[in-house]
Amino acid sequence: MSRWEPDARGRLEKAALDLYSERGYEQTTAAQIAERAGLTERTFFRHYADKREVLFGGSSLLEEFFVDTLAGTPDTAMPIDAMATTLETVAGLFLERHEHSRQRQAVIVANAELRERELIKLASLSAALAATLRRRGVKDPAATLTAEAGITVFKVGFERWVGDNGDRPLSDFLRESLRELRAVTAGG
Repeated sequence: MSRWEPDARGRLEKAALDLYSERGYEQTTAAQIAERAGLTERTFFRHYADKREVLFGGSSLLEEFFVDTLAGTPDTAMPIDAMATTLETVAGLFLERHEHSRQRQAVIVANAELRERELIKLASLSAALAATLRRRGVKDPAATLTAEAGITVFKVGFERWVGDNGDRPLSDFLRESLRELRAVTAGG
């Protein structure tokens, strides 16, 4: 095994997803992931604290992108419209990632510990979005409600997208989910 090889994180992520899909999350070790990636276990732990984090390593970047995008929407936009614009922009990150997202979601859904971790990450994202809305001058409870609604739209749209065949982009599912939310809140 060479001392350094490019894209260690990407290779570890792919190896982990493949092994989790083949063997199950519980039956897969960090050493097996590293071996499949052609790396050492030490390299694995240089990149990830544990085998769970391979699935969630990009969460902080996603949160940062969400927050930056929301913060960059026009100050004149209504909170829910700013959130809709943010969701539309974030959906662009998932172009060409349907199969990866589908595989990752299947692994998460199959394991209670991973489902819990996903919910914690979504709660953190919601809190960060609510804080961003408050910095934009949106008062509570509107800031919290808008952030929670945005995360719910994202979660529902994402689940529908990964359950689909991949012919349509995530943005279609997010727009549909937002329309449904607006219909529900309008009493329709």
